[in-house]
Amino acid sequence: MDRQTNGPGNEPAGDDKLLGLLDKFDEALELLAQARDFAKPGKLPRVLDTARRVLLQPGGAAALEARAQALEEAGVFQGSDWATPQFLLPSLTTYSLKSSSADTVVIEALSELRLLAVAKAGYPHPLVSAEHAHHYLTQVMALNLWLLFSTPSEAERETQGRLAQIPRNLFQHLAERIGYEHIIDKLIGEIWRILQQRPIQVDSAKQMITQIAICQADPSIDLGVSGQGADRLVSSLFGPTQGCREDPGLEVYRERLANMDNAALQGEAIGFARAMHDTGLVSPYHPVLLRHLLDHSDHLLAEALGLSSTGRDCLLCYRQLVHALIRGGVHPANPQGAYGLALMLERGILYQPPVAPAMWRQLGLPLSEWSQARLNLAFGEAVSPRARLLEGVMCMLGQPLGVGQGNNPTCQSARALSMWAYNDPDYLMQMVAWAARDDEIIMHFEGQPISSMESSGGVAKSLPMDLDPVSLIVVPHLDRIYAEMGRRCVGREGDPHRWVNPEFHGWWSGRGFRINVDVATGRLFELDTFLRHFYASYHPFYNGNQPVIHPQPAGIAVTDSAARFIGWHAITLLRVSLDPSETMRVYFYNPNYDSGQDWGDGVLVSTAGHGERAGEASLPFEQLASRLYIFHYDPLERGELANISQEELDRVTGYVHRSWGADRVPAAQLQAESGQAQSDT
Repeated sequence: MDRQTNGPGNEPAGDDKLLGLLDKFDEALELLAQARDFAKPGKLPRVLDTARRVLLQPGGAAALEARAQALEEAGVFQGSDWATPQFLLPSLTTYSLKSSSADTVVIEALSELRLLAVAKAGYPHPLVSAEHAHHYLTQVMALNLWLLFSTPSEAERETQGRLAQIPRNLFQHLAERIGYEHIIDKLIGEIWRILQQRPIQVDSAKQMITQIAICQADPSIDLGVSGQGADRLVSSLFGPTQGCREDPGLEVYRERLANMDNAALQGEAIGFARAMHDTGLVSPYHPVLLRHLLDHSDHLLAEALGLSSTGRDCLLCYRQLVHALIRGGVHPANPQGAYGLALMLERGILYQPPVAPAMWRQLGLPLSEWSQARLNLAFGEAVSPRARLLEGVMCMLGQPLGVGQGNNPTCQSARALSMWAYNDPDYLMQMVAWAARDDEIIMHFEGQPISSMESSGGVAKSLPMDLDPVSLIVVPHLDRIYAEMGRRCVGREGDPHRWVNPEFHGWWSGRGFRINVDVATGRLFELDTFLRHFYASYHPFYNGNQPVIHPQPAGIAVTDSAARFIGWHAITLLRVSLDPSETMRVYFYNPNYDSGQDWGDGVLVSTAGHGERAGEASLPFEQLASRLYIFHYDPLERGELANISQEELDRVTGYVHRSWGADRVPAAQLQAESGQAQSDT
């Protein structure tokens, strides 16, 4: 091997110790690669031990990054959580990197180096796109900024010893490769982009902002010109108003409020409301003010929630209920309930006859032991499980498009919760009551009851934990029911979603159903007819300008930034209209935590700047149609199929054939196209 050139490690020539360790590492890796699957566990410890010693050397991280593909192909991650990088959670890296287990620290470091190789386009990974890898590493670095700027603490030295230096060497390398001077700025931009979508779960964003605040406050850390846009984020959490500008602590702030006059209180109320609606984040100081204002003025309470005339009217009409919701579900330990409450009042859904009584029921709902244990395990015991669930209910009703599926294959259940919160809030609250109180949900499929407790396993292999409070309690039940509905369709011709979706999501799901994939073969099926039906059902120019009245379930073929097929995914079609630039766009709900994605071939999903409302994703009509594989419609309201031009359909078909449909073209069509090509020749 020529060490003077950029060989497999890109390692600097002349570092004899590193070169010697790399020779040993390459030898150990080769033995692992050659071993049969049952023998790999016996060969792995030598690889990890040698990697540990390499990572402690200057240039070691760069050398292992260049070997990323060889590492994975040899089976270093085989049989572990790191084997599926597309499902890794940035928030869990902190625990792995602080572990006292050398193997855990090393395999986490190797995983980050693998994703760095993918992000820098040196390793075309079959499961992860370069954009996804870059996004993941940005979040990892945000959550672990202390590794860039601080030496090992006493606790780290006690538990990890020299091992504590490995994460620091790793992060120095990550920073240099990604662009050290841009990390903070990119991070701030990423936080704003996520918050613009108004997710219910904002803990990871708050953790990142906290890390930025710590860096800003540490005089030993020089951020240079970076971090100029961070002040608004940091102040929204730690000092949104004059009364808590220097983050004095909750008790001190309570004392200050007691001595404020109405003018000062109004200033505080306006400041908190502005910060909350600007960012979607709620400071722990905000609930202190809200609870103080309960005994003062509903006018100031409305100011503190940032309500328009609609929300103010709703507050005054349901004054006792709103006061009870604040007392029961908005505390400094779970402040996001304030934002959920404000948006819920703005929607005016309390005027629907069943909703206010259902909220009163929620306030006093007795939770089962299982529900209490789940909520405490996921969120801690700073507030009661009932208060945590009440916060979740208010947030879901206020932010129906902010529901996320987490790191779980439960997009169907997340979509159902979002759809009910958006379209049928009292039905959602009934589901919450059954699940939280009775540990059981019963739904019907074609007239026959299905019990969540009597059904066998769902799509998720384990109980999901990384969810909002409502999803945490309800999704396991919905997941089992959804899977059971699918099992009852076994043996039927075609895709089971045709029967499951209307029964699972609600009566408003269209009974008309189209699919462009032959279920038996996976080949494209009647694509032209499928597209004509979609245009006739949803495009205002072809359906008599009929808007989408109820949210409709649909299925897409998700592709990565290289337009490669990743999998099938559930979305909700919300509306179709012209955007500010006069482009016809489809606005939809995506259960993913982040809807802004690059699906390849120029298909860039937008979440802002094209007329999107908070929580919506959008694409031009042609591009969304090109990733669609199933949709529902009302067969009695279909438009004229013949009016769509073949040129327009050919553009959509081109998108399909260049992406997920590339290897799904029917054999007969391929033969016909081949014959036509020969004829033309």
